[in-house]
Amino acid sequence: MQWGVVICSSLAAAITDLRRKRIPNVLTMPLLAAGLIWSGWQGGVRGVGESVAACAALAAPFVLLFLFGGGGAGDAKLMGAIGAWLGLEQGIVVLFCVCAAGIVLGLAKAAMNKRLKFVLANVFVSVYTFIVLMLTGRKNTEAENRPTEPLNREKSDDLTMPYGVAIFAGVCLAAGYVFLW
Repeated sequence: MQWGVVICSSLAAAITDLRRKRIPNVLTMPLLAAGLIWSGWQGGVRGVGESVAACAALAAPFVLLFLFGGGGAGDAKLMGAIGAWLGLEQGIVVLFCVCAAGIVLGLAKAAMNKRLKFVLANVFVSVYTFIVLMLTGRKNTEAENRPTEPLNREKSDDLTMPYGVAIFAGVCLAAGYVFLW
């Protein structure tokens, strides 16, 4: 039952995200509440505890993206609700699959818009800067001063994508993984 609810809900979220560029609270909040109730009914207090932990674990990366990287709040709420339904073990599989689907879809979109080289260069600089910062505790001025291609509004829109689609694709991949293995 959980997987059916999660797949159908993520499909609805993907469609809404494609059409309106947002995932509404009217979808995510009842999904979260129902997931907590389902977990409590199936596992009692322990089930609710695992549901809350999974909700936090799946939402956390997307909350960080919302706060620091321009991600959507609806994505974070949807992932939290998915975690509430599936629990930690299956939720971590979903999180991995959603991230993988997001990477593939993001690179495909960049390639379609002839921006793949720009995106890959920025990813490399970001990862390099992060590693230098972690190893030395100071900023890398070379990466900060590196000239980048100016990003006008039209080109910036070319690089955005409705992440609800990646969430749906990742949920489907995870469901296939869970049921086949």
